[in-house]
Amino acid sequence: MANKRSLFGTDGIRGTANTAPMTVEIAQRLGQAAGLYFMRSQNRRHSVVLGKDTRLSGYMLECALVAGFLSAGMDVILVGPLPTPAIAMLTRSLRADLGVMVSASHNPFTDNGIKLFGPDGFKLSDEVEAEIEHLMGQDLSERLASPAQIGRASRLNDAAGRYIENAKASFPRGLRLDGLKIVIDCANGSAYRVAPKALWELGAEVIQIGCAPDGLNINDGVGSTHPETLCAAVREHKADFGIALDGDADRVLIADENGQLVDGDQIIGLIAAFWKQHDRLKTNTVVTTVMSNMGLEKALADNGLELQRTAVGDRYVVERMRELGANLGGEQSGHMVLSDYATTGDGLVAALQVLAVSVETKRPASEICRFFKPYPQLLKNVRYSGISPIGSPDLAAAKAWAEERLAGSGRLVLRASGTEPLIRVMAEAEDEALVTEVVDHVCDVIRAIAHV
Repeated sequence: MANKRSLFGTDGIRGTANTAPMTVEIAQRLGQAAGLYFMRSQNRRHSVVLGKDTRLSGYMLECALVAGFLSAGMDVILVGPLPTPAIAMLTRSLRADLGVMVSASHNPFTDNGIKLFGPDGFKLSDEVEAEIEHLMGQDLSERLASPAQIGRASRLNDAAGRYIENAKASFPRGLRLDGLKIVIDCANGSAYRVAPKALWELGAEVIQIGCAPDGLNINDGVGSTHPETLCAAVREHKADFGIALDGDADRVLIADENGQLVDGDQIIGLIAAFWKQHDRLKTNTVVTTVMSNMGLEKALADNGLELQRTAVGDRYVVERMRELGANLGGEQSGHMVLSDYATTGDGLVAALQVLAVSVETKRPASEICRFFKPYPQLLKNVRYSGISPIGSPDLAAAKAWAEERLAGSGRLVLRASGTEPLIRVMAEAEDEALVTEVVDHVCDVIRAIAHV
Protein backbone atom coordinates (compact mmCIF):
# COMPACT_ATOMS: atom_id res chain seq x y z
CA MET A 1 0.00 0.00 0.00
CA ALA A 2 1.33 3.46 -0.91
CA ASN A 3 2.20 5.80 1.91
CA LYS A 4 -0.24 8.63 2.59
CA ARG A 5 0.45 12.25 3.47
CA SER A 6 -1.04 13.92 6.51
CA LEU A 7 1.58 16.53 7.39
CA PHE A 8 2.11 17.80 3.85
CA GLY A 9 -0.56 19.93 2.20
CA THR A 10 -0.73 21.58 -1.22
CA ASP A 11 2.40 23.66 -0.51
CA GLY A 12 4.56 21.80 1.97
CA ILE A 13 3.88 21.71 5.69
CA ARG A 14 2.18 24.73 7.24
CA GLY A 15 0.59 25.75 10.53
CA THR A 16 0.75 28.03 13.54
CA ALA A 17 4.32 28.57 14.74
CA ASN A 18 5.37 26.61 17.83
CA THR A 19 2.24 24.45 17.52
CA ALA A 20 2.11 21.09 15.75
CA PRO A 21 3.10 20.62 13.00
CA MET A 22 5.27 23.76 13.13
CA THR A 23 7.31 22.67 16.17
CA VAL A 24 11.01 22.23 16.77
CA GLU A 25 10.55 18.50 17.22
CA ILE A 26 8.75 17.99 13.91
CA ALA A 27 11.14 20.27 12.00
CA GLN A 28 14.15 18.37 13.35
CA ARG A 29 12.51 15.07 12.50
CA LEU A 30 11.76 16.32 9.00
CA GLY A 31 15.41 17.31 8.55
CA GLN A 32 16.55 13.84 9.56
CA ALA A 33 14.02 12.03 7.36
CA ALA A 34 14.49 14.24 4.29
CA GLY A 35 18.26 14.09 4.72
CA LEU A 36 18.27 10.30 4.86
CA TYR A 37 15.87 10.05 1.91
CA PHE A 38 18.14 12.10 -0.36
CA MET A 39 21.43 10.57 0.78
CA ARG A 40 21.29 7.74 -1.73
CA SER A 41 25.02 7.62 -2.50
CA GLN A 42 27.56 7.09 0.27
CA ASN A 43 30.66 7.99 -1.75
CA ARG A 44 30.25 11.77 -1.65
CA ARG A 45 29.14 14.58 0.63
CA HIS A 46 25.46 15.58 0.42
CA SER A 47 24.10 19.08 0.87
CA VAL A 48 20.89 21.02 1.36
CA VAL A 49 20.22 24.72 0.65
CA LEU A 50 18.20 26.23 3.48
CA GLY A 51 16.47 29.60 3.19
CA LYS A 52 13.67 31.41 4.99
CA ASP A 53 11.49 34.49 4.96
CA THR A 54 11.47 37.16 7.68
CA ARG A 55 9.14 35.63 10.31
CA LEU A 56 10.34 35.57 13.89
CA SER A 57 9.68 31.82 14.08
CA GLY A 58 12.00 31.27 11.13
CA TYR A 59 15.03 31.35 13.42
CA MET A 60 13.57 28.56 15.55
CA LEU A 61 12.59 26.29 12.65
CA GLU A 62 15.80 26.98 10.76
CA CYS A 63 17.90 25.84 13.72
CA ALA A 64 15.78 22.71 14.19
CA LEU A 65 16.07 21.78 10.52
CA VAL A 66 19.82 22.36 10.59
CA ALA A 67 20.16 20.02 13.57
CA GLY A 68 18.12 17.36 11.79
CA PHE A 69 20.07 17.53 8.54
CA LEU A 70 23.46 17.58 10.27
CA SER A 71 22.55 14.56 12.41
CA ALA A 72 21.64 12.69 9.22
CA GLY A 73 25.08 13.49 7.82
CA MET A 74 24.02 16.16 5.33
CA ASP A 75 25.87 19.47 4.96
CA VAL A 76 23.71 22.60 5.23
CA ILE A 77 24.19 25.74 3.13
CA LEU A 78 22.45 28.66 4.89
CA VAL A 79 21.37 31.60 2.73
CA GLY A 80 19.13 33.59 5.12
CA PRO A 81 16.04 35.50 3.98
CA LEU A 82 15.58 35.02 0.23
CA PRO A 83 12.58 34.45 -2.07
CA THR A 84 11.32 30.91 -2.56
CA PRO A 85 12.40 30.91 -6.25
CA ALA A 86 15.92 31.81 -5.13
CA ILE A 87 16.08 28.63 -3.05
CA ALA A 88 14.95 26.57 -6.03
CA MET A 89 17.52 28.29 -8.27
CA LEU A 90 20.39 27.89 -5.78
CA THR A 91 19.57 24.22 -5.22
CA ARG A 92 20.20 23.58 -8.91
CA SER A 93 23.14 25.97 -9.20
CA LEU A 94 24.99 24.50 -6.23
CA ARG A 95 24.22 20.91 -7.28
CA ALA A 96 22.60 20.35 -3.89
CA ASP A 97 20.51 17.27 -3.14
CA LEU A 98 17.66 19.24 -1.62
CA GLY A 99 16.35 22.79 -1.14
CA VAL A 100 14.27 23.92 1.83
CA MET A 101 12.32 27.16 2.26
CA VAL A 102 10.95 28.08 5.68
CA SER A 103 7.93 30.26 4.90
CA ALA A 104 4.16 30.47 5.14
CA SER A 105 4.04 32.59 2.00
CA HIS A 106 1.13 35.07 2.20
CA ASN A 107 -0.05 33.99 5.69
CA PRO A 108 0.38 36.24 8.78
CA PHE A 109 3.55 36.07 10.89
CA THR A 110 1.89 33.74 13.41
CA ASP A 111 2.05 30.95 10.82
CA ASN A 112 5.04 29.30 9.25
CA GLY A 113 5.73 26.50 6.82
CA ILE A 114 8.37 24.32 5.20
CA LYS A 115 8.63 23.74 1.44
CA LEU A 116 10.96 21.16 -0.09
CA PHE A 117 12.62 21.20 -3.52
CA GLY A 118 14.39 18.33 -5.23
CA PRO A 119 17.85 18.58 -6.84
CA ASP A 120 16.19 19.68 -10.09
CA GLY A 121 14.72 22.75 -8.35
CA PHE A 122 11.13 21.53 -8.61
CA LYS A 123 8.83 20.99 -5.64
CA LEU A 124 8.69 17.39 -4.50
CA SER A 125 5.94 15.16 -5.80
CA ASP A 126 3.16 13.93 -3.53
CA GLU A 127 4.76 10.49 -3.63
CA VAL A 128 8.17 11.68 -2.42
CA GLU A 129 6.58 13.77 0.32
CA ALA A 130 4.66 10.69 1.44
CA GLU A 131 7.89 8.66 1.56
CA ILE A 132 9.57 11.32 3.69
CA GLU A 133 6.56 11.52 5.99
CA HIS A 134 6.64 7.73 6.33
CA LEU A 135 10.32 7.91 7.33
CA MET A 136 9.48 10.52 9.97
CA GLY A 137 7.35 7.91 11.71
CA GLN A 138 10.15 5.34 11.84
CA ASP A 139 12.91 4.76 14.38
CA LEU A 140 15.85 6.47 12.66
CA SER A 141 18.37 6.18 15.49
CA GLU A 142 20.35 3.39 13.83
CA ARG A 143 20.54 5.27 10.53
CA LEU A 144 21.88 8.62 11.76
CA ALA A 145 25.45 9.69 11.06
CA SER A 146 28.41 8.43 13.04
CA PRO A 147 30.34 11.10 14.98
CA ALA A 148 32.84 11.47 12.13
CA GLN A 149 30.11 11.75 9.47
CA ILE A 150 27.96 14.46 11.07
CA GLY A 151 27.27 17.24 8.57
CA ARG A 152 28.74 20.75 8.54
CA ALA A 153 26.84 24.05 8.28
CA SER A 154 28.13 27.06 6.34
CA ARG A 155 26.72 30.35 5.09
CA LEU A 156 26.67 31.38 1.43
CA ASN A 157 27.42 35.08 1.65
CA ASP A 158 26.77 35.96 -2.00
CA ALA A 159 23.42 34.15 -2.27
CA ALA A 160 21.42 37.37 -2.67
CA GLY A 161 23.71 38.60 -5.44
CA ARG A 162 23.42 35.32 -7.30
CA TYR A 163 19.63 35.53 -7.29
CA ILE A 164 19.63 39.18 -8.39
CA GLU A 165 21.81 38.34 -11.38
CA ASN A 166 19.61 35.37 -12.24
CA ALA A 167 16.46 37.53 -12.13
CA LYS A 168 18.04 40.31 -14.20
CA ALA A 169 19.07 37.76 -16.83
CA SER A 170 15.36 37.23 -17.58
CA PHE A 171 15.05 40.87 -18.70
CA PRO A 172 15.77 41.32 -22.43
CA ARG A 173 19.32 42.34 -23.27
CA GLY A 174 19.59 45.89 -24.52
CA LEU A 175 16.55 47.11 -22.56
CA ARG A 176 16.71 49.22 -19.41
CA LEU A 177 14.22 50.72 -16.98
CA ASP A 178 15.61 54.25 -17.25
CA GLY A 179 12.95 56.90 -16.75
CA LEU A 180 10.50 54.59 -15.00
CA LYS A 181 9.41 55.28 -11.44
CA ILE A 182 8.44 52.00 -9.79
CA VAL A 183 6.92 51.34 -6.38
CA ILE A 184 7.99 47.95 -5.02
CA ASP A 185 6.11 46.43 -2.08
CA CYS A 186 7.97 43.44 -0.66
CA ALA A 187 5.39 42.62 2.06
CA ASN A 188 8.12 42.98 4.70
CA GLY A 189 9.12 39.57 3.45
CA SER A 190 11.94 37.64 1.85
CA ALA A 191 12.52 39.92 -1.17
CA TYR A 192 13.03 43.11 0.84
CA ARG A 193 16.72 43.34 -0.16
CA VAL A 194 16.88 41.70 -3.57
CA ALA A 195 13.83 43.05 -5.45
CA PRO A 196 14.51 46.80 -4.98
CA LYS A 197 18.17 46.29 -5.83
CA ALA A 198 17.42 44.36 -9.03
CA LEU A 199 15.07 47.09 -10.26
CA TRP A 200 17.57 49.81 -9.36
CA GLU A 201 20.41 48.02 -11.16
CA LEU A 202 18.24 47.90 -14.29
CA GLY A 203 17.88 51.68 -14.17
CA ALA A 204 14.54 52.33 -12.45
CA GLU A 205 13.81 54.96 -9.84
CA VAL A 206 12.68 52.74 -6.98
CA ILE A 207 10.28 53.65 -4.17
CA GLN A 208 10.23 51.01 -1.44
CA ILE A 209 7.36 50.02 0.83
CA GLY A 210 7.05 46.86 2.88
CA CYS A 211 10.84 46.62 2.99
CA ALA A 212 11.42 46.95 6.75
CA PRO A 213 10.79 43.53 8.29
CA ASP A 214 10.84 43.17 12.07
CA GLY A 215 9.81 39.52 12.36
CA LEU A 216 6.20 40.36 13.13
CA ASN A 217 5.04 42.56 10.22
CA ILE A 218 5.28 40.22 7.23
CA ASN A 219 2.15 40.59 5.03
CA ASP A 220 0.73 42.99 7.63
CA GLY A 221 -1.21 45.56 5.60
CA VAL A 222 1.28 45.29 2.73
CA GLY A 223 2.16 42.96 -0.13
CA SER A 224 0.02 41.16 -2.67
CA THR A 225 -2.61 40.25 -0.05
CA HIS A 226 -3.14 43.96 0.71
CA PRO A 227 -2.69 45.59 -2.71
CA GLU A 228 -4.59 48.72 -1.67
CA THR A 229 -1.36 49.89 0.00
CA LEU A 230 0.55 49.58 -3.27
CA CYS A 231 -2.18 51.27 -5.29
CA ALA A 232 -2.27 54.23 -2.90
CA ALA A 233 1.53 54.57 -3.02
CA VAL A 234 1.54 54.56 -6.84
CA ARG A 235 -0.97 57.42 -6.87
CA GLU A 236 0.87 59.33 -4.14
CA HIS A 237 4.25 59.14 -5.88
CA LYS A 238 2.84 59.45 -9.42
CA ALA A 239 4.71 56.27 -10.30
CA ASP A 240 4.63 54.44 -13.62
CA PHE A 241 4.24 50.98 -12.12
CA GLY A 242 3.59 49.30 -8.81
CA ILE A 243 4.76 45.79 -7.96
CA ALA A 244 3.45 43.89 -4.93
CA LEU A 245 5.07 40.62 -3.86
CA ASP A 246 3.98 38.30 -1.07
CA GLY A 247 5.96 37.09 1.94
CA ASP A 248 8.12 34.62 0.02
CA ALA A 249 7.97 36.52 -3.30
CA ASP A 250 6.64 33.67 -5.40
CA ARG A 251 3.57 35.69 -6.41
CA VAL A 252 3.05 39.18 -7.79
CA LEU A 253 0.32 41.70 -8.53
CA ILE A 254 0.78 44.88 -10.56
CA ALA A 255 -0.68 48.37 -10.24
CA ASP A 256 -0.81 50.62 -13.30
CA GLU A 257 0.07 54.31 -13.31
CA ASN A 258 -3.46 55.19 -12.20
CA GLY A 259 -3.19 52.97 -9.14
CA GLN A 260 -5.54 50.38 -10.64
CA LEU A 261 -4.83 46.78 -9.68
CA VAL A 262 -3.89 44.16 -12.27
CA ASP A 263 -4.40 40.53 -11.24
CA GLY A 264 -2.56 37.39 -12.24
CA ASP A 265 -4.91 36.51 -15.09
CA GLN A 266 -4.21 39.81 -16.87
CA ILE A 267 -0.46 39.34 -16.33
CA ILE A 268 -0.57 35.81 -17.77
CA GLY A 269 -2.52 36.98 -20.80
CA LEU A 270 -0.16 39.88 -21.46
CA ILE A 271 2.97 37.72 -21.26
CA ALA A 272 1.39 34.97 -23.36
CA ALA A 273 0.46 37.34 -26.19
CA PHE A 274 3.86 39.06 -26.09
CA TRP A 275 5.76 35.79 -26.10
CA LYS A 276 3.68 34.44 -28.96
CA GLN A 277 4.44 37.56 -30.94
CA HIS A 278 8.16 36.89 -30.41
CA ASP A 279 7.90 33.10 -31.04
CA ARG A 280 8.80 32.38 -27.43
CA LEU A 281 5.59 30.68 -26.25
CA LYS A 282 6.02 26.93 -26.42
CA THR A 283 3.15 24.68 -27.58
CA ASN A 284 0.85 27.74 -27.89
CA THR A 285 -0.57 26.68 -24.53
CA VAL A 286 -0.95 28.48 -21.21
CA VAL A 287 -1.60 26.57 -17.98
CA THR A 288 -3.77 28.12 -15.27
CA THR A 289 -6.05 26.85 -12.52
CA VAL A 290 -9.78 26.42 -12.14
CA MET A 291 -9.88 29.91 -10.57
CA SER A 292 -8.81 31.78 -13.70
CA ASN A 293 -11.42 33.98 -15.36
CA MET A 294 -13.36 32.74 -18.38
CA GLY A 295 -12.55 36.05 -20.05
CA LEU A 296 -8.88 35.04 -20.11
CA GLU A 297 -9.74 31.73 -21.76
CA LYS A 298 -11.78 33.51 -24.46
CA ALA A 299 -9.09 36.14 -25.11
CA LEU A 300 -6.37 33.51 -25.41
CA ALA A 301 -8.53 31.55 -27.86
CA ASP A 302 -8.99 34.72 -29.92
CA ASN A 303 -5.19 34.87 -30.11
CA GLY A 304 -4.92 31.27 -31.24
CA LEU A 305 -3.80 30.02 -27.84
CA GLU A 306 -5.14 27.22 -25.67
CA LEU A 307 -5.78 27.45 -21.93
CA GLN A 308 -5.40 24.33 -19.79
CA ARG A 309 -6.73 24.31 -16.22
CA THR A 310 -5.44 22.44 -13.17
CA ALA A 311 -6.31 22.20 -9.50
CA VAL A 312 -5.33 25.23 -7.42
CA GLY A 313 -1.66 25.34 -6.46
CA ASP A 314 1.42 26.29 -8.42
CA ARG A 315 2.85 22.77 -8.02
CA TYR A 316 -0.06 21.42 -10.08
CA VAL A 317 0.42 24.16 -12.66
CA VAL A 318 4.10 23.20 -12.94
CA GLU A 319 3.29 19.49 -13.25
CA ARG A 320 0.92 20.16 -16.16
CA MET A 321 3.42 22.51 -17.80
CA ARG A 322 6.06 19.80 -17.68
CA GLU A 323 3.65 17.23 -19.12
CA LEU A 324 2.74 19.53 -22.02
CA GLY A 325 6.11 21.14 -22.61
CA ALA A 326 4.60 24.57 -21.92
CA ASN A 327 6.74 27.41 -20.58
CA LEU A 328 4.08 29.75 -19.14
CA GLY A 329 1.56 29.16 -16.41
CA GLY A 330 0.17 30.73 -13.30
CA GLU A 331 -2.69 31.59 -11.03
CA GLN A 332 -5.09 34.50 -10.73
CA SER A 333 -3.65 35.11 -7.25
CA GLY A 334 -0.34 36.08 -8.80
CA HIS A 335 1.75 32.91 -8.92
CA MET A 336 3.56 33.13 -12.26
CA VAL A 337 5.67 30.23 -13.50
CA LEU A 338 7.99 31.13 -16.36
CA SER A 339 9.90 27.91 -16.81
CA ASP A 340 12.49 29.40 -19.16
CA TYR A 341 13.79 31.23 -16.10
CA ALA A 342 12.52 29.48 -12.97
CA THR A 343 11.23 26.13 -11.75
CA THR A 344 8.61 27.64 -9.46
CA GLY A 345 6.60 30.84 -9.12
CA ASP A 346 8.81 33.94 -9.24
CA GLY A 347 7.11 37.30 -8.65
CA LEU A 348 10.12 39.44 -9.55
CA VAL A 349 10.83 37.62 -12.81
CA ALA A 350 7.16 37.89 -13.83
CA ALA A 351 7.14 41.61 -13.04
CA LEU A 352 10.23 42.10 -15.17
CA GLN A 353 8.42 40.51 -18.13
CA VAL A 354 5.58 43.01 -17.77
CA LEU A 355 8.07 45.87 -17.56
CA ALA A 356 9.81 44.56 -20.68
CA VAL A 357 6.56 44.76 -22.64
CA SER A 358 6.07 48.37 -21.52
CA VAL A 359 9.63 49.40 -22.38
CA GLU A 360 9.67 47.67 -25.76
CA THR A 361 6.25 48.91 -26.87
CA LYS A 362 6.63 52.33 -25.21
CA ARG A 363 3.11 51.96 -23.82
CA PRO A 364 1.95 52.63 -20.25
CA ALA A 365 0.84 49.95 -17.82
CA SER A 366 -2.82 50.96 -18.13
CA GLU A 367 -2.77 50.01 -21.83
CA ILE A 368 -0.74 46.82 -21.82
CA CYS A 369 -2.21 45.32 -18.64
CA ARG A 370 -5.82 45.16 -19.83
CA PHE A 371 -5.52 42.04 -21.95
CA PHE A 372 -9.17 40.98 -21.63
CA LYS A 373 -12.51 42.03 -20.20
CA PRO A 374 -13.18 39.81 -17.18
CA TYR A 375 -16.43 37.95 -16.71
CA PRO A 376 -18.16 38.98 -13.47
CA GLN A 377 -16.57 36.74 -10.86
CA LEU A 378 -17.19 36.46 -7.13
CA LEU A 379 -15.11 34.55 -4.59
CA LYS A 380 -16.13 34.13 -0.95
CA ASN A 381 -14.44 32.18 1.83
CA VAL A 382 -16.38 30.43 4.58
CA ARG A 383 -14.40 29.45 7.67
CA TYR A 384 -15.32 26.30 9.56
CA SER A 385 -14.12 24.29 12.55
CA GLY A 386 -13.99 20.54 12.95
CA ILE A 387 -14.83 18.31 9.98
CA SER A 388 -14.80 19.89 6.53
CA PRO A 389 -18.28 20.40 5.03
CA ILE A 390 -16.96 19.37 1.59
CA GLY A 391 -18.37 15.83 1.81
CA SER A 392 -21.84 16.85 3.01
CA PRO A 393 -24.86 15.70 0.96
CA ASP A 394 -26.47 19.11 1.57
CA LEU A 395 -23.47 20.82 0.00
CA ALA A 396 -23.54 18.40 -2.94
CA ALA A 397 -27.19 19.32 -3.51
CA ALA A 398 -26.39 23.04 -3.34
CA LYS A 399 -23.56 22.55 -5.83
CA ALA A 400 -25.86 20.70 -8.23
CA TRP A 401 -28.45 23.49 -7.96
CA ALA A 402 -25.82 26.15 -8.63
CA GLU A 403 -24.39 24.34 -11.64
CA GLU A 404 -27.87 23.98 -13.11
CA ARG A 405 -28.46 27.71 -12.68
CA LEU A 406 -25.14 28.48 -14.38
CA ALA A 407 -25.46 25.89 -17.15
CA GLY A 408 -24.25 27.23 -20.47
CA SER A 409 -23.34 30.69 -19.18
CA GLY A 410 -20.85 30.25 -16.37
CA ARG A 411 -19.26 27.92 -13.87
CA LEU A 412 -18.89 27.20 -10.15
CA VAL A 413 -15.70 26.25 -8.32
CA LEU A 414 -15.98 24.83 -4.82
CA ARG A 415 -12.85 23.77 -2.96
CA ALA A 416 -11.25 23.47 0.43
CA SER A 417 -8.19 25.60 1.12
CA GLY A 418 -4.99 23.59 1.35
CA THR A 419 -3.56 25.80 4.07
CA GLU A 420 -6.50 27.05 6.19
CA PRO A 421 -9.91 25.72 7.45
CA LEU A 422 -11.77 27.53 4.67
CA ILE A 423 -14.16 26.54 1.92
CA ARG A 424 -13.69 28.74 -1.12
CA VAL A 425 -16.76 29.36 -3.26
CA MET A 426 -16.25 31.00 -6.65
CA ALA A 427 -18.69 31.53 -9.51
CA GLU A 428 -18.50 33.47 -12.74
CA ALA A 429 -20.91 34.20 -15.57
CA GLU A 430 -21.87 37.05 -17.87
CA ASP A 431 -24.81 37.84 -15.54
CA GLU A 432 -23.38 39.44 -12.37
CA ALA A 433 -26.65 39.14 -10.43
CA LEU A 434 -26.73 35.41 -11.12
CA VAL A 435 -23.15 35.05 -9.88
CA THR A 436 -24.02 36.77 -6.60
CA GLU A 437 -27.15 34.68 -6.14
CA VAL A 438 -25.29 31.40 -6.66
CA VAL A 439 -22.34 32.20 -4.42
CA ASP A 440 -24.48 33.54 -1.58
CA HIS A 441 -26.72 30.48 -1.64
CA VAL A 442 -23.83 28.00 -1.54
CA CYS A 443 -22.10 29.98 1.24
CA ASP A 444 -25.33 29.98 3.29
CA VAL A 445 -25.55 26.20 2.96
CA ILE A 446 -21.92 25.80 4.09
CA ARG A 447 -22.54 28.02 7.12
CA ALA A 448 -25.61 25.99 8.05
CA ILE A 449 -23.65 22.73 7.78
CA ALA A 450 -20.74 24.13 9.79
CA HIS A 451 -23.04 25.84 12.29
CA VAL A 452 -21.24 29.14 11.66
